[in-house]
Amino acid sequence: MRITYFGHACFQVEVGGKHLLFDPFISGNPLAEGIDIDNIAADYILISHAHDDHTRDAIAIAKRTGATIVGIWEIYSWALRNGIEKAHPMNIGGSWKFDFGTVKMTDAVHSSSFADGSYGGSPAGFYIETTEGNLYYAGDTALFNGMKMLGKYHNVDLAFLPIGDNFTMGVDDALIASRFIKCDQIIGMHFDTFGFIQVDHAQAIEKFKQRDRLLTLMEIGQTIEWTK
Repeated sequence: MRITYFGHACFQVEVGGKHLLFDPFISGNPLAEGIDIDNIAADYILISHAHDDHTRDAIAIAKRTGATIVGIWEIYSWALRNGIEKAHPMNIGGSWKFDFGTVKMTDAVHSSSFADGSYGGSPAGFYIETTEGNLYYAGDTALFNGMKMLGKYHNVDLAFLPIGDNFTMGVDDALIASRFIKCDQIIGMHFDTFGFIQVDHAQAIEKFKQRDRLLTLMEIGQTIEWTK
């Protein structure tokens, strides 16, 4: 499985011969000014919630690539209104089998509205089962008790968790979340982009290390190979 980080909470995951793109916010991120969105491949664009720092480039990339946008009903409707021909609606607790694996939409504790202030539906995360490993992309969320259910009934091999605090979980709560979901390999997201969410990288990594967990903080533009 190949994972590329495009900044903030945007990742591209190559799995099952497909390119999955999560929460594309690149053109509005000054830290990602070296990334050309016209060079990003996507077969599916999974959107956790409607905030601009998770949707900014979704329409442009979907139109260029022909990618299918996957999101909650309100995001699905927004995609159609913006001229997207391929979109798949989901809602919390539902699952769908795609050609790369099975996606289950999970809870997230956050807010969600589009850039114009209109309602964006409930915020969500994604639990994805593939032949190359099972992923949990938490989206923007606080720590919440329901994460224990994910850890109890599903096998999470790798998790993408927010660590920036202020708007989402911070490092300490992400560490608790890793215990709830029973996953010791974590990729951090939603950090450093704004002054409100800057983190001490070395300190965050050390906190996870002290609990026998691995926290990976990728550089923008970096690609890693991950195996279960």
